[in-house]
Amino acid sequence: MLQDKDYAYSNISSSAMLVDLGISVWTGRKLDKQVSAEIDSAKSTKAKAGNYHKNLLAGSEKLAEIGKIASAVRNWHYTQTSPWSDAGSRLLPATLFMDYKLKLTEYEKMFSDAVEKFLAEYDQLVNQSAFTLGALFNRDDYPSVDNIRRKFAFTYTFSPVPESGDFRVDVGNQGMAELRTNFENAINTRVKGAIEDMRTQLIDQLSHMSEKLSDLDEPRTLKDGTLVTTQIFRDSLVENAVELVKNLKHLNITGDADVETMRAELESAIKNIDAQTLRESDEARRKTKARVDALLSKFAI
Repeated sequence: MLQDKDYAYSNISSSAMLVDLGISVWTGRKLDKQVSAEIDSAKSTKAKAGNYHKNLLAGSEKLAEIGKIASAVRNWHYTQTSPWSDAGSRLLPATLFMDYKLKLTEYEKMFSDAVEKFLAEYDQLVNQSAFTLGALFNRDDYPSVDNIRRKFAFTYTFSPVPESGDFRVDVGNQGMAELRTNFENAINTRVKGAIEDMRTQLIDQLSHMSEKLSDLDEPRTLKDGTLVTTQIFRDSLVENAVELVKNLKHLNITGDADVETMRAELESAIKNIDAQTLRESDEARRKTKARVDALLSKFAI
C-alpha cells in the first residue's frame, strides 16, 4: 500500500514537464434520421427507440488506417507519461523528453502522410460509396475535401509544471498563504495519483503474466498431436513487461521507494527471459510464474 507522504513541488517542476496531446480524426459516420424513423415504424415502436448511423465510407479501410495510427499514438503517449489533470495534461519526465519528442515527430509525420493520402483519394472513395451504400447514399452527407481536412488535427504543447510562487494576485498575506497551501495540496494529490497509476500498471502487468503462465486444467492439442498444458500467449507478454520496467525508471520522478522496489523486482524476474523460452521450458515458465506470484502477494494490497 502507498505510504502517505508529501512531495516537493519544486523537485517535480525541475524534473518533469506537462504535455498536452490532441489528435482529431473525422469519424466518417452520419445519423440517418429517415432510416431511423423507418426502423421505428417497421418495428412498431411507440417512441423513438434508436438511431441509425451510416458509415459513409463503408468498405474502405483508408479512414480506418488513420484511426489506427491515432489510437497507437495515444496508447504510446500514455506509456511515456503519467496522469496529471482532468484537462488532459500529462506529466513527462525530463529524462524522456528528447526520445519522446523524436518519436512524437515520427508519429506526426505518419499521421500527416496518412491523412494526405486519404484526402487525395477522397473523391474516388465517395464515388465508390455510391455503389456500396446503394439507396442509403446521399451526396449531401459528404463534406468537401477542404472541410474534411479541418476535421483532422495532430497538436501537442509542452509547458512547465507550475510552482506555488507563480501567483500574481493581490489577496493579502493570509490569502496568498491559503492559495499556496491549496496549490501544494493539489500538487501532492496529483503526484500521488501519478504514483498510484504506476503501481496499478505494475499490478496489472503482474496479474496478466501470472494468468498466462498458469498451466491449463485440461491439456490442449498442438497441430502435431502433442498434448501440452501451456496457455497460448504472444511475445508481447514479456515485451510489454520489459517496456514497462524501462519506462517506470523515468516516470518515477519522485523516486518513490514502493514503485521502484516493485519495478526492480519485476525487472529481475524477467531478466534474460523471452516468450519463446517460457513456451518451451516448463521449468522456466513455472519459475517465472512463482516469482511473479510472490511479487503479487507482496504488493497487491
